[in-house]
Amino acid sequence: MSNYQTQIISTLSQAKYHPVKPKALARVLGISGEAYNDFKTALKELITQGRVEISKGNAVRLLGTRGTLTGIFRKSNSGHGFVRPNPDEGHKFTEVFIPEDAIHGATTGDVVLVRVRPSRKQHERGPKGDIVQVLERSTSQFVGTYFTRDGLFYVRIDGTVFSHSVLVGDPTAKGAKPNDKVVVEMIRFPTAEERGEAVITEVLGAHGRAGVDTLSIIRAMGIPDAFPEDVLEEARQVTAKFTDEIPADREDFTNTLTITIDPVDARDFDDAISLTIDPKSKHWLLAVHIADVGQFAKSGSGLDAEARKRGTSVYLPQRVVPMFPELISNGLASLQQDKVRLVKSALIDLTPMGQKAHIRFANSAIKNQRRFSYEEVSAVLAKADTGEGDAPEVTPEIRAMLLHMRDLATIMHKRRVKRGALELQMPEIGLEYDANGKVSGAHFRKHDISHRIVEEFMLAANEAVAQHLDDKNLFFLRRVHPAPEPTKLQKFAEFARILGYKIKSDADRFAQQRVLQESANKPEMHAIHYALLRSLKQATYSPDKDDHYALASENYCHFTSPIRRYPDLQVHRLLDHLIRRGRASSNLDELRALGEHCSKTERRAETAERELVKLRLLVYMNERIGTDMHAIITGVADYGFFAQAETLPVEGLVHITTLPDDYYYFDDTSHTLVGQRTDRRFRLGDRVEVTVVRVDLSRRQLDFRIKGTNERLPDVRRRR
Repeated sequence: MSNYQTQIISTLSQAKYHPVKPKALARVLGISGEAYNDFKTALKELITQGRVEISKGNAVRLLGTRGTLTGIFRKSNSGHGFVRPNPDEGHKFTEVFIPEDAIHGATTGDVVLVRVRPSRKQHERGPKGDIVQVLERSTSQFVGTYFTRDGLFYVRIDGTVFSHSVLVGDPTAKGAKPNDKVVVEMIRFPTAEERGEAVITEVLGAHGRAGVDTLSIIRAMGIPDAFPEDVLEEARQVTAKFTDEIPADREDFTNTLTITIDPVDARDFDDAISLTIDPKSKHWLLAVHIADVGQFAKSGSGLDAEARKRGTSVYLPQRVVPMFPELISNGLASLQQDKVRLVKSALIDLTPMGQKAHIRFANSAIKNQRRFSYEEVSAVLAKADTGEGDAPEVTPEIRAMLLHMRDLATIMHKRRVKRGALELQMPEIGLEYDANGKVSGAHFRKHDISHRIVEEFMLAANEAVAQHLDDKNLFFLRRVHPAPEPTKLQKFAEFARILGYKIKSDADRFAQQRVLQESANKPEMHAIHYALLRSLKQATYSPDKDDHYALASENYCHFTSPIRRYPDLQVHRLLDHLIRRGRASSNLDELRALGEHCSKTERRAETAERELVKLRLLVYMNERIGTDMHAIITGVADYGFFAQAETLPVEGLVHITTLPDDYYYFDDTSHTLVGQRTDRRFRLGDRVEVTVVRVDLSRRQLDFRIKGTNERLPDVRRRR
């Protein structure tokens, strides 16, 4: 669908729209002059397609669209979906629940037209609706497994996107063999009644072969993984010109004790830190040095254009798809140990109590004296406290600085908590591999004082830069996190009360903070933290001024990771202009478009990482059918409950039909399944013992059963 068609459908779908004549509609859309002919063409096509009609009064309106809206569709693993309405349409609700039988062939990311069902009773996340029409497809490229049956050729698409396999023609043209993972281009999308039709465009390799799972995720998400040759050549030219000589217009911090702290498997290093104490004032002098990527990727260059298109680096298990070629991301801009590197520095003067006293910014150069992993820093601090344990050898100066860093980070953290910052502790998964690169186990990553040091210092630098740019009345890409909907906070408060936590006011962020703190290290911790996360809006990039709700920050941006996030690079360039010229400017409309693009690429990267980790965990669990484990109930629905294993970061479904000795009904007010005869209850946060009974790799689903029960799993609709 053309851009004009999208604008017309969106405008006509708005609740406040009153049918007007074509010329008046064009004026509403800001279309005039030569563009009006293109508008008329788009309108005629919509009329021909039966989406739009011209009434007797020559007014334009959608056909049969009373009670409709447009929005972005998202499908859940359970089969149903949600549509987030177009914000310009002014609807009171944030989502429309789409039952599985009302999806009508839509896939995640599609722009759809939805008819809202007239009903007083709403789903917990909004009214119910039916998808009337897919207005714009998010993608026509999918990944799946090729197979043959009865002389016909099919591809079973990965995940729960489609109920049926799709037909493919002439798979031998690409050399596809049964059980190969392939990329297909959809010719005709499937519906509930009919199979779709596609053509194989790429063969990724045999299902289960090393690396094919990674490539499958990359292709399915549309992530560009190869750099154009002209961009690589530009990176080579920039590298050839670089020397260790420090430019005259840069401050020299190469003799100042500076370190990096990163994950043990980090591939690039874009932030370094230094801390001293002024002997007279006793003020903390914190320096946060960030790789000056803009020095190598000039605005408008090929490197810049490619980084802008990618939006972010993608960090997958055992592979990174970088935003910049590795000559830049893992070379010139990476703050490697004992190398002279160019940086943007945030120099922050703080009082003994951690309050910012003075801040300035500089283009400078550093030399990283020591690269630390989080584990090494934690070990050094622990040994300094007790004199025991294994820790890397460090100089007395580095040991003293690390101890001071811990003290300052603790002070800064207490100040953030005091202003109402929320700390959501979502489990981060670490995969373990054997000598052949096969997953041999998994664990929850630790989050300790070494992480807090880096987090607090980076947060301080990000806030300092955002405040500086705001004081200059500049438009820049903020990291915004709008306040949540009151109804969602109400539901979270009700849920917390059911679990025994006290919340007097639903919107009291300090009450939310207290619930998060009190639930830490308790069985229901993940359920509580995830429930609050679901209540919050998604953080995005935008030039429009808004707070960051979770951080309780009025001005916030991303400045500290320009190697892997394009919004940081945009902020760097503005800051560079202020440092060099004392003035800067930016275009609001361009920044809005850039913010939307970077928000999308960020979500794409996060989804890709999550899906690949999940897939590898499922492969691991597929070899452990029959294993018993303790788990915590993390979600309850009318069809069963989800449980998170305590010792492994895996989550599975216990279907309601497998629950023992009773008929269970769902109490949505208490998030509980209740046995009608026995009154046995399965409530969110409860501890249960389960058995692994089935893994569906193609649909990426794991099924548990309560230990000791022998009921068969429910028959599920298999894709044909």
